[in-house]
Amino acid sequence: MTAHTTTTAQARNGWDFQTALQLGRVSNLPTVWTNTLAAIVLSGASASFANVLLLMLAMSLAYIGGMYLNDAFDRDIDALERPERPIPSNKVTASEVFIAGFTMLGLAALLVGFVASLSNNTFPAIMSCLALCASIVGYNVWHKGNPISPFLMGLCRSLVYVTCALAVTTTPNIIVFIGAAITLAYLIGLTYTAKQEQLGQVSTLWPLAFLAAPLLYGAFIANDSLLAWACIVVTGIWIAYCLKLIFRRGKGDIPRAVVSLIAGISLVDGILIATAATLVVFTPVMLVYLLATTLGAFACTLLLQRYISGT
Repeated sequence: MTAHTTTTAQARNGWDFQTALQLGRVSNLPTVWTNTLAAIVLSGASASFANVLLLMLAMSLAYIGGMYLNDAFDRDIDALERPERPIPSNKVTASEVFIAGFTMLGLAALLVGFVASLSNNTFPAIMSCLALCASIVGYNVWHKGNPISPFLMGLCRSLVYVTCALAVTTTPNIIVFIGAAITLAYLIGLTYTAKQEQLGQVSTLWPLAFLAAPLLYGAFIANDSLLAWACIVVTGIWIAYCLKLIFRRGKGDIPRAVVSLIAGISLVDGILIATAATLVVFTPVMLVYLLATTLGAFACTLLLQRYISGT
């Protein structure tokens, strides 16, 4: 009884700001923000700055809530492989993390519903957000030993696109769904790599081909857009760097490749935004601003990953 009381007290005393950040893997949040921004741009709708911020907040809550649940569901295996994580190290209790995680998913759905009510598209947006939440929970419950877990992870990011687009318009542009598919493919390659993180090697390499999806799509649709080609080249160089780490398979190379590919999600968003300029009307100044934002988010993610683990 005394030991249990002591452990619980230690857990509650350990719930601090740093623990909250660690549980949420918040270093990757800039990639969620560029997903949201790209979805709104590709949708073809005009959204107020306030609604963009609200959707970014909603998707941030969905992401952080999902990361919390990941730790809660993985607490037993983390006790063996990552004892320094907050739950195994008794900084927090699993029940507290479960409550926080599901609460954040609920708040995300409420925020999406509020924004969507302003565009008279509440029901489709809410259904998409609930599908996003279900995908997040489904991945966390069943990703160990699950051959389709990379698809489930990719589906989570794809549904960010669909949800945000439906929140701002009743008739999103078809390229929103193309962008969601491209992101799905990239995340399949990324998540497959992440699943090898503990092994230090990649046993079967063919799923890595999915990482080329944004490059192939960009090359197909870029035409003579110099900005689009610049985004494609920068992203291609970054993916090549990550592949070099994967094939080299030195100590720490796979984890480094994983966090680097996560940061690259913002570069993929840059390709999608740049190539959308041929289909969605916005000024050259706005295009440059949007691409600078995705590049800044990419750099910010890499910087934050130095202080807070991205995996």
